[in-house]
Amino acid sequence: MPDTNAEIYFPETKARAVFASDGPKPQFLIDTPGFKTLVAGLEAGQQIPPHPAEAAMYHFLEGAGSMTVDEETFAVSPGVTVIAPAGASRGINAKTRLIFLGAKGA
Repeated sequence: MPDTNAEIYFPETKARAVFASDGPKPQFLIDTPGFKTLVAGLEAGQQIPPHPAEAAMYHFLEGAGSMTVDEETFAVSPGVTVIAPAGASRGINAKTRLIFLGAKGA
C-alpha cells in the first residue's frame, strides 16, 4: 500500500525551507494544475520583488520582515497571514531569516 501521508502530512514544514545566497528557492509541498502550495525561505536582506499574480495566501512561520500588496505594506512575523487578491502586486522583504508558506488555487 502506498504511503499517502508523504503527500498530505508535513510534520517539519519549516525544515523544508531552502536558503540560498542568490534568492528564494521555493519547495513545493504540492504542485498540481488546480492547487499549489510551497514553503520558501529568505535570508535577512533578501526580497521577492513586487510582481502581479493570481490570488494567493502567504502564511509566515519564522522571522520578521514586510510584505507589500499593491500600495499597502504589512509587518510580517510568525502567525501572520496575508491574502493577495488576483492581479494585485505583491512583494516580500526579509528583515531577519524568514520562512513562509504560499498557496494558490487554479
